[in-house]
Amino acid sequence: MAEVYRSGWVTMGAHVRALEAAFSKHVAVEHSVAVASGTAALHAAALAAGLGPRMEFVAPSLTFVATVSALAQTGAEPVFVDIASPTTPWPTADAYAAAIGPRTRAIVSMPYGGHPGEVLELRDLADARGVVLIEDAAHGIGGRAASGVPLGAIGDVAAFSFFSNKNLPVGEGGMVTTPHADWASELRLLRSHGMTTSSWDRHAGRAAEYTVIRAGFNYRLDEPRARLASLRLAALDAHQRARAAHTDFYRAALAGLPGVRATAGAAEGTVSANHLFTVVVEPEVDRDAVRTTMAARGVQTSVHYPPIHGFALFGGTDRSLPVTEDYARRTITLPLFPHLTVDQRELVVSALERAVAVHTPELGSLGR
Repeated sequence: MAEVYRSGWVTMGAHVRALEAAFSKHVAVEHSVAVASGTAALHAAALAAGLGPRMEFVAPSLTFVATVSALAQTGAEPVFVDIASPTTPWPTADAYAAAIGPRTRAIVSMPYGGHPGEVLELRDLADARGVVLIEDAAHGIGGRAASGVPLGAIGDVAAFSFFSNKNLPVGEGGMVTTPHADWASELRLLRSHGMTTSSWDRHAGRAAEYTVIRAGFNYRLDEPRARLASLRLAALDAHQRARAAHTDFYRAALAGLPGVRATAGAAEGTVSANHLFTVVVEPEVDRDAVRTTMAARGVQTSVHYPPIHGFALFGGTDRSLPVTEDYARRTITLPLFPHLTVDQRELVVSALERAVAVHTPELGSLGR
């Protein structure tokens, strides 16, 4: 990265192009377009997919807000779908099918925690109903569907995030992938102000001037982060194996633990990206008290996610999503990262077991 800074060219040059080529190879998709963030990737993907006013898109409410807010920037309106169950926290293809209406332009898959979910069924549904499949693959890099196809290579367009807590962490940055050459051309225009050539093209002598043919944005990725992303992409498979090993440990250690259940693992023939490891406590357990007790022992936990349909931004919706709401009240995300140590894993399990026992009424005496 120091060499990149010393080169004197720090934005949208050879390293961005090298990252795009390597990413396309890794995800097995023809076109990759690097952008400044995962949110920028989602917004550009939605525009390339043709979303706009008086249209709708179907999406889960259990996801990060950008999944929906970035698409809503086009003027399209979200239609939220419920998850399948507290231990399978993603919607079924049937739920999506029931939500498709005459104004639906796209359905949005989100591999929650890295799980492929029913993305192949969503591909079939999109084809059958004549709508676009957008993959929000922010959790998905390294995951594969039952066909062996990598997540991000199944939809008409997919958006990845390189945010600090993702499997390919750079700090900020993202990627859009698509099999459609014309969509890729549109994405490149959108990324840089609608300009027909880039500064790098002109610097390299491939073009002498440019014109602007549509309104675009400054969604460019800089060269140092592109270089860092390339280095981390080369190490991704090893990091994914470590994540899988940690996940296997958690599943074995938590099997049969009273008061708590792990969410579903990857189905046979699929590969989870293992972005998150989530559990649900039983309804009688005080989830927030469990998290506080674990924190007192030095174990940080998270909640993924507060449901989007409950946010003030989308407060106009009158639809209840009872399973999503129930899951959001009961879920805990445990620490999961490649360099997690054996001692840290054991501390997580010990802290969770003790906290659940303390805050479960019928187990309270055991916990104390």
